[in-house]
Amino acid sequence: MMTLLHTVLALVLSWTGLSSVLYIFSTGLFTVVALWTARLLLRHAWYTHKLSCFSKPQTRSWLLGHLGKMQSTEEGLQRVDDLVQTYKHSCCWFLGPFYHLVRLFHPDYVKPLLMAPASITVKDELIYHNLQPWLGNSVLISNGEVWSRKRRLLTPAFHFDILKSYIAVFNSSAKTMHDKWCRLVAEGKTNLEMFDHVTLMTLDSLLKCAFSYDSNCQQSSSEYVSAIVELSDLIIERREKNILHHWDWIYWKTRQGERFKQALNTVHRFTRDVVEKRRTLLNQQRETEAQSEIAPTAQKRKDFVDILLLTKDEDGQGLTDEEMQAEANTFMFAGHDTTASAICWTLYNLARHEHYQEKCRQEVMDLIEGRDGQEIQEDLSNLPFTTMCIKESLRLHSPVQAVTRSYTQDMVLPGNRTVPAGTICLVSIYGTHHNPTVWTNPHEYDPQRFDPSNKKSQTSHAFIPFSSGPRNCIGQKFAMVELRVVVALTLLRFRLTPGVNPELGSSRVRRLPQLVLRAEGGLWLQLEPLNTIYVDAH
Repeated sequence: MMTLLHTVLALVLSWTGLSSVLYIFSTGLFTVVALWTARLLLRHAWYTHKLSCFSKPQTRSWLLGHLGKMQSTEEGLQRVDDLVQTYKHSCCWFLGPFYHLVRLFHPDYVKPLLMAPASITVKDELIYHNLQPWLGNSVLISNGEVWSRKRRLLTPAFHFDILKSYIAVFNSSAKTMHDKWCRLVAEGKTNLEMFDHVTLMTLDSLLKCAFSYDSNCQQSSSEYVSAIVELSDLIIERREKNILHHWDWIYWKTRQGERFKQALNTVHRFTRDVVEKRRTLLNQQRETEAQSEIAPTAQKRKDFVDILLLTKDEDGQGLTDEEMQAEANTFMFAGHDTTASAICWTLYNLARHEHYQEKCRQEVMDLIEGRDGQEIQEDLSNLPFTTMCIKESLRLHSPVQAVTRSYTQDMVLPGNRTVPAGTICLVSIYGTHHNPTVWTNPHEYDPQRFDPSNKKSQTSHAFIPFSSGPRNCIGQKFAMVELRVVVALTLLRFRLTPGVNPELGSSRVRRLPQLVLRAEGGLWLQLEPLNTIYVDAH
């Protein structure tokens, strides 16, 4: 035990400085730390025994386990490929004595976990705890009956009739981005980094869909948008750079913690003001209509906040202002980066496969033939091949690489393996999507995998970009609508070829798995405007 205690103190010393260690001794906390260390040691021994039914990759030591071996780099993804090749379906993984995981990357092992009842499923603290200061007790983080009630209340906001009203917003935001691209191309800047542009575009569209707020963030800086970007970056840094920053009492004393609080205040102030003003306006409208004999006038398109204000549960209770702010913040957080990543990687894959790109483009041209303007309308089902290309990109370059869950009871998996209650289960979306026992030539881009005629041969839970089961992504239909609109309009207006990354001096791409999948130094594409009428008009 003393060895472990010395190790813990050494970690604190190396990561937080001598002052933290001196503080522990001077305040008499040494006994507390010793007891905590003993408990940690016993817990680690218990999990090591219980998870022995799973294969364990080589560790640094019994105490440190695989700490430092899970890298958010191109090499880290290649390491996942090696794990999948070696262990086929699952393995255990220890992050020091602190976190004990089971990593799963085969549909037969993933399915029982993702399809488990929501009543026994818990969002664990390893990833989701760091999001709570920003997102509150929202549908993404909450559990049990609280989650169940919120999921029921939020479901109407993602009904297809509501999503149809957002299509005009997606057209408008994409057009703003494309106008900017045309101006840059006219200046001779044809080699563009996609993530910077597309992320601003998805933020622009989300602000309009969520709050009916025109931020103009694609054209000029926005304090709110800048704060969201900084919060996302700081969450990545907190999760990956220093394991001791997982504990709040350490993190909030750091410089990064102070920056997080400042950005958080900006985001929360904006959301709070919007919700409060909208509730006041709604109450005024109700009073006016109640006092007037004139029928209410036609209302504007309802945005996300409007729907949250109007929704009621079976007891007639709606969401409080605090709950609405949490859900609106979650909508912005979960919706902008993931969709931007999916759009960027789809455009990248089509840039690398000219024949698929041309086939998609022809499909879009056939769809809008005879229309006055270049807008995508509600007939997205008439883009079957484009949808196949998007799905194959979601398989090959999933925006979210993994989801984590824990369970309130033991979970039985194939091969008489049991995951003890409370164990963190890391469902590897990347590993499942690249598992050679599931997908033929998994690292190749082949949209024909998603031809409807091949659907029967696809293994259940082999394709899970939005997770699956009762706690799947509630916004997946929203994301797919925006994806199809933006990809279709981009192909209609531009020819895409691989660009040159200035940092690497080549078109080589190194994947960068963070909160979502990005690329080191950005994802660069070469743009060639296609429609001379569209270009000349702007």
